[in-house]
Amino acid sequence: MKESTGPAQTLALSEIDSAVLSKTRLTPAQRWFSLTELAVGGAIVIGHNIYHVVPNEVPILVVVGLVSLRLRNGGWGLMGLHRPTSWPRTVVIAMLAAAARILLGVLAVDPIAAHFWPPAVLPSGTDQITGHPLLALRWLFMVWIFAAFGEEIGYRGYLITRAADAGDRSRAAYWAGVLIVSVLFGYGHYYKGPAGVLDSGMAGLILGATFILSGRNLWACILAHGFIDTFALVTLFLGWSS
Repeated sequence: MKESTGPAQTLALSEIDSAVLSKTRLTPAQRWFSLTELAVGGAIVIGHNIYHVVPNEVPILVVVGLVSLRLRNGGWGLMGLHRPTSWPRTVVIAMLAAAARILLGVLAVDPIAAHFWPPAVLPSGTDQITGHPLLALRWLFMVWIFAAFGEEIGYRGYLITRAADAGDRSRAAYWAGVLIVSVLFGYGHYYKGPAGVLDSGMAGLILGATFILSGRNLWACILAHGFIDTFALVTLFLGWSS
């Protein structure tokens, strides 16, 4: 009699397959191709945010990343876009990461940056959120779709994975990828000015560390990013920040 496979068993098998895939040795050609993808992704980030010669990088990275992971690796599990074994644990990790990012920004990055540069520039239109619930809800929808999902798939899920691939998926390669992508993430917010680039780079470090320490669980990063931006929108709506 053939044994049935339920949802829990299927989930466990998909996570085992992802773990096995992440430890698979890559050929030199595969590593060079991954390095090329990382370089092209970085060029897209810089090309849009600094030189304004390419369209917004987030949709491009999302599409290229999802297609690349699907074609080259057979699925999106390698970048952690599979159902986690424990949603409560994932939510707790995300909340801790969001709290660390907010506190570090308020207590360390902002005061240090204030000694050298003007305050970070807020995204255009956010100055009108205070006291306007419909506008706040519109922004909330946008940040969850564009920032939480889009930026995490593009930066943490895709670029960190390809950086790690270039280093044959060693632990050191993953952490090097976190550093490289954090710098790119900072420049991805170039419009905010030097203080904003530093602050966003720090956020990238925390989100990248969350990605690695959670066992490359991209959902933890997506939720953390969403919590961070939701907190920022709430403070703007209530008039607690400017």
